[in-house]
Amino acid sequence: MASRYDNYKISIGRSLLLGLEVLVAADIVKTIAIELTFASLGLLAGLVVVRTFLSWSLTLEIEGRWPWQREPSSARQYQRSRDGRTA
Repeated sequence: MASRYDNYKISIGRSLLLGLEVLVAADIVKTIAIELTFASLGLLAGLVVVRTFLSWSLTLEIEGRWPWQREPSSARQYQRSRDGRTA
């Protein structure tokens, strides 16, 4: 059973992940909408790489696995039962 602290930590981590995704989308729109140069594309690529690394690190911390790894079936069943969904 997860403690309140663990639930709080997971909630904060998911909020950070959402914020990182919004920032990446905003940078892409800004780069395309404003003057498109090789320098701005290079800066965008660097920001996306750094934010992707941060996102993967947060996912590893929250879920205990890399984003491309499948979650164990027991964890999926636990999550479904916790959310009130059935098989």
